Amino acid sequence: MERIRARLQLGGKSSYSEPVKLRKRRSKLYSTDDTTSPFENGFLGINVPLFTVAYRLVNCFLVQTSFVPDEYWQSLEVSHNMWTEGIRGFAYPLFIAIIYKTLHFLNCDMVQLLVWLPRVAHALLAALADIKLYSLVQRLEHPDVAKWTYFCQLSSWFTWYCCTRTLTNTMETVLTTMALHYYPLPGSKTHSSSKYLTLVALAILVRPTALIVWLPLLGWHFWQEDDKLKLLTRHALPIGALTLGISTLVDCVLYGKWTLVQLNFLKFNVLHNVAEFYGSHPWHWYLTQGFAVVLGPLLPFFLHGCTLTPQRYRILLVTIVWTVLVYSLLAHKEFRFIYPVLPLCMVFCGFSLASLKAWRRPAACALLVLNLIPALYTGLVHQRGTLDVMGHLRGLCDIAGAQPEVLFLMPCHSTPFYSHIHCPIGMRFLQCPPDLTGSQSYMDEAELFFADPRGWLGSAYPDSASLPSHLVLFDTLEKEISQFLESNGYMRSTEVFHTHVPEGRVGRSIFVYERSL
Repeated sequence: MERIRARLQLGGKSSYSEPVKLRKRRSKLYSTDDTTSPFENGFLGINVPLFTVAYRLVNCFLVQTSFVPDEYWQSLEVSHNMWTEGIRGFAYPLFIAIIYKTLHFLNCDMVQLLVWLPRVAHALLAALADIKLYSLVQRLEHPDVAKWTYFCQLSSWFTWYCCTRTLTNTMETVLTTMALHYYPLPGSKTHSSSKYLTLVALAILVRPTALIVWLPLLGWHFWQEDDKLKLLTRHALPIGALTLGISTLVDCVLYGKWTLVQLNFLKFNVLHNVAEFYGSHPWHWYLTQGFAVVLGPLLPFFLHGCTLTPQRYRILLVTIVWTVLVYSLLAHKEFRFIYPVLPLCMVFCGFSLASLKAWRRPAACALLVLNLIPALYTGLVHQRGTLDVMGHLRGLCDIAGAQPEVLFLMPCHSTPFYSHIHCPIGMRFLQCPPDLTGSQSYMDEAELFFADPRGWLGSAYPDSASLPSHLVLFDTLEKEISQFLESNGYMRSTEVFHTHVPEGRVGRSIFVYERSL
């Protein structure tokens, strides 16, 4: 007891002889500085940036299938030939054209690099967007929420399927996710009006429909902003004018005439409703099918997360609902159109998984398996024939003597074109320009061909000497033109698998016929 009293010195003056040293709290909850890296502890002990980049590069090379024609015909083909139809700007194709021109200057413009390097660039941008999403949520919420948001983002089968493709929707999604990192969400420590508005402006230049996603977000920011005049005069108007001015200048130089592509886009897609020419769906398609397919196994977690997420994220939920409803009003619908809101959905999925506690691991394992199956199947198997057949046709570049000529008897834009061949062999596909005259009897070249394949071939090639050396067609067409093939000496040289679920004019396999002279 005496020793204890000596140490405590109860009531003695010596008890204050040395200052008491308090332990400094290191918890983020008590820290006011924001110097700690959001990746200091990583996720499950990994370095998040390095792992994300490696993951998206693997993602890139494990996606070997085609999705939609725009993947090539609004990006790679435009960049390869630097032409477009006047309703799309050159802002996005110019990004790929710079890659092509750099390869040309380095004398490395081999076809494999032309095909894969733009996709690698998209994979790196997708990785950056993943990192920005993780960083944003980690700075706003408990680390568990950030980790599970990141997990959901990486496990999403549709993100895996799309994020490395050369689609304007992919670039729009990347720019939207990065802009969200700097958006003034309540409590955000990364808010920068100039940065997020610049990224939004670029997204709208790449794809004008990005404005649909950003209208509620921009409106909410303007409503909450104390100094509205400063926001408009120092940020919104200068950034908008600068990006639109540079874009218009680039388009005018490359078109060789005064062209405002944003106005043309509005005129063709709204006034002429050109998009409906390529198919239409009922108004409820996104609500009953599209949104559920895009989210896939994450749908129940998203719905659960909507009931748990704090009120400050309500603007993100409003944006998701608004985007789906607006796109539901448009006749032409595609899964990829609502892809830009998918990263926003991941925030709600992250809250859901973080709240499960005991069921978290089984749920995560189920998500991995249920997303892995469609990701690998759609990335490696479904609709791969249109790319594989181009690899086969590249062998024609090395043929000496008479130059080969290839005719694609397929729905127009079924395959990529010279961006995947990169040699001057003759190639032709069935054209399908939209009708701008309003004629009820209008039929494009592809429709005329499929209405009467033998008649079209007879009128297009009346002289047998002018027939192409190679024909590329889906197996569904073979019986209809079998007599033409036999009478003109065509023999099947290659069969390429395309899909297990043929539909309409798209068959299970692709045939290449070669004419023997």
